[in-house]
Amino acid sequence: MKITQLTVYPVKSLKGISVTQSELHGHGLAWDRRWMLVDAQQRFVTQRQLPGLATIAVELTDQALVLSHPKVDPIAISLEDPQGNLRLVKVWSDHCKALPESDDVSRWLVAALGEQAQGISLVRFATEFTRSVEEDFLAGGEAHTYFSDGYPFLITTTGSLDALNQALVANGQSPVPMNRFRPNIVIDCDDAWAEDQWATLAGEGGYELTLRKPCQRCKITTVDQHTGTIPAQAEPLKTLLSLNTQPHLKGAHFGQNATLTTGQGGTIRVGDEVVSTHRET
Repeated sequence: MKITQLTVYPVKSLKGISVTQSELHGHGLAWDRRWMLVDAQQRFVTQRQLPGLATIAVELTDQALVLSHPKVDPIAISLEDPQGNLRLVKVWSDHCKALPESDDVSRWLVAALGEQAQGISLVRFATEFTRSVEEDFLAGGEAHTYFSDGYPFLITTTGSLDALNQALVANGQSPVPMNRFRPNIVIDCDDAWAEDQWATLAGEGGYELTLRKPCQRCKITTVDQHTGTIPAQAEPLKTLLSLNTQPHLKGAHFGQNATLTTGQGGTIRVGDEVVSTHRET
């Protein structure tokens, strides 16, 4: 098996950046989910509330995070930590320390997305703070992450996407691209749902990832990641539910959440051969 795609999402719920390689950290790929949008109550804002966030493109240069949108000129945000007071922000049930970015970013968001973006600001994860991953699936271990939904890595496979798309087409629906699921790591694997049986993935670069928990999917999978719109049919969520790939769990699932077991500071690359071990049954 090989890695066919690596994607970093510097800002939670904005477009990702396809990369050919990335440095590995316990908190995820380099720069992944380092920033997040929050509302006036300092609660995280995603495509669940604002599907149009999918239309904001992201670029990383040596000096800046650059946001761009067809309606406005790009805005550059220095990679140096901003000066300002730490604030507490909320991701699901977690309270995290963050640094607020300039109000210029808030005004830019309104110019790009309209009045629906009023009151939204951009914050940066304060790296002196540690956000722990839930302990229930760590088998006594420890892991941490930045502003991801809960785990530092999300792994999907081409075989599972093929199986889902076959089911969609059989139901008279259109196939969907992998970006609906916003994975970090895509593995070329012919067997559908094989990842649900993997315990670990070891790469030729000397790193190892432990697969911890099936990823429960939400309405973001129904957002067209190119247009930022939601088609009338609740797909592919409806078909995923019918496939019931995790019969012992509630909801729809696609992909596996993972943590880094070994390889801190190493490099993961597109084209890396990976070898899996399987869960005990």
